[in-house]
Amino acid sequence: MCFDTDSRPPIAPIAGGALDAGRITLTSEDGTDFDAFRATPAKPTGAGILILPDIRGLHAYYEELALRYAENGIDAIAIDYFARTAGRGDRGDGFDYAPHVPQTTWEALAGDIRAGIAALRATDGADRAPTSLFTTGFCMGGRLAFLSATLTLGLAGAIGFYGWPTGPSRNGTPAPADLAPMIGCPLLEIWGGADQGISSSVVDEFDRALDAAGVEHRSITYPGAPHSFFDKKADQFADASAAAWTETLAFIREQSVRGAGA
Repeated sequence: MCFDTDSRPPIAPIAGGALDAGRITLTSEDGTDFDAFRATPAKPTGAGILILPDIRGLHAYYEELALRYAENGIDAIAIDYFARTAGRGDRGDGFDYAPHVPQTTWEALAGDIRAGIAALRATDGADRAPTSLFTTGFCMGGRLAFLSATLTLGLAGAIGFYGWPTGPSRNGTPAPADLAPMIGCPLLEIWGGADQGISSSVVDEFDRALDAAGVEHRSITYPGAPHSFFDKKADQFADASAAAWTETLAFIREQSVRGAGA
């Protein structure tokens, strides 16, 4: 698991920054209805982001993260992965995700991602629809965020927090490093220097693949930070969390401006 069940994003709320928020229903390409959480900014900046959770799916952590994005002017949708096998609705902290993760497939997840991006583009009101779209994800979702950049979605960028970039996965998703030539947007990579799973050699292998493919990317490793350090409970990694959030918002601003000028 990427986070404890009581973990929350390490980002202070901004009063009045979100206009509206709540659960919505999306329909994937295979016809499956699934849950998502949408947060709409009171003052949109023209950016929108699709949040791809860790192996727990649509947990409260990611609903709060969507709110924090909206408070910063970014239209945000966080999606669930497990409607096909676990049904819909709030599953609570006791949800046993382990048997459901291997039953997901890259084909179905890619359809879910496309549905989420389409929902962001379909924002009511021409003056509110985001024009620069991003994906972000954590652990399993971080890998998916990197992979989303291969789906020709017209993304302005993708942001992966400690998503496995190489080797096999428990649900058969391809390795982002292997698909580097297909990546069609800049990447922001966030890593923990003390991650016991994703070593510096793994990160280096991914970065070499991106360099060889000519993919623009920024790779940031926070020394001493473990896997899943982006957590309000982890006071000892507060500086790394704050820096990662600053880098994320800066990346979105920079790529949005570039997209607007293209």
